[in-house]
Amino acid sequence: MTGPSADRLAALHAAAFDSPWDAAAFAALLDQPGVFAIEREAGFILMRAVADEAEILTLAVTPASRRSGEGTRLVADGVAAASLAGADRVFLEVAEDNAAARALYARTGFTDAGRRPRYYSRSDGSRVDALLLALNLPGRLP
Repeated sequence: MTGPSADRLAALHAAAFDSPWDAAAFAALLDQPGVFAIEREAGFILMRAVADEAEILTLAVTPASRRSGEGTRLVADGVAAASLAGADRVFLEVAEDNAAARALYARTGFTDAGRRPRYYSRSDGSRVDALLLALNLPGRLP
């Protein structure tokens, strides 16, 4: 059985984002220890699990499949895989102005853990804060 293809992840990412990552970036990430992807026809989640922490590196759902529960399922499956890998907590960064993503992560139990000022740049030259969110995994951390 083979894992997700960097080309396929890049194509899905391009369908979901204005500034997508290319296949070389995905190939480099997938070669790193602890990095894994869960891929479906309409999207994927890419995560890194190291020691007792995991991070959602990116989550992509094609526009036609948004608001269908696919993002929620991908997050749930990714968190479950991270837990099996030994993670006690999952982190992610999300743009403060990305209301849809923030709502998804709130529904899946993530809470505010910090802020990275002016972290993301926009095509118009403006900068947006990144919110650092965390999820303590059930049965592990209080």
